[in-house]
Amino acid sequence: MKKENFYSLLLILISIVLFLFFISPKRTSLSRLNAEISQHKLEFQNRDKYFQKIREVYEKLKNYHEELSKIDSAIPKDPALPSLFDFLQKTSSQSGLLLENLGLASVTQEGKLRKWNINLNLKGDYSSFKDFVSTVEKSARLIKVERISISNEGELLSFFLTISVFSY
Repeated sequence: MKKENFYSLLLILISIVLFLFFISPKRTSLSRLNAEISQHKLEFQNRDKYFQKIREVYEKLKNYHEELSKIDSAIPKDPALPSLFDFLQKTSSQSGLLLENLGLASVTQEGKLRKWNINLNLKGDYSSFKDFVSTVEKSARLIKVERISISNEGELLSFFLTISVFSY
């Protein structure tokens, strides 16, 4: 064999060995990195779509700001019991009832909401009581009448009322 052929064959073998040991692994790692980049691009696009949907929902919610504020006032984060007690006292006097006793009975947790039970003792006539209950139930605050007890004490009726208010 000629020396030139031998060197040519040796160079070809060295080239093949270099390709197999150095270039080929880099090529597979490059294709793996390209696959990871594609996966990350897809994740980024999905997140971008998700945030775009959130922006759209936020813009739609802006149109319902007034209704949402009504819900916030109906079920506040803070129960604001002093202002609620003041409201009940004023409503009872405007309805023509005498508020004898007002107090917090219990607080219970119902899911994410806290339920505050309040007891009221009122005296007056039935039509005034009916007006009082109607006014309380129509208030902006979510107030639920749980229990009513009526007793007759002379010319005035005595009403024992348990109401519930809710807060977060």
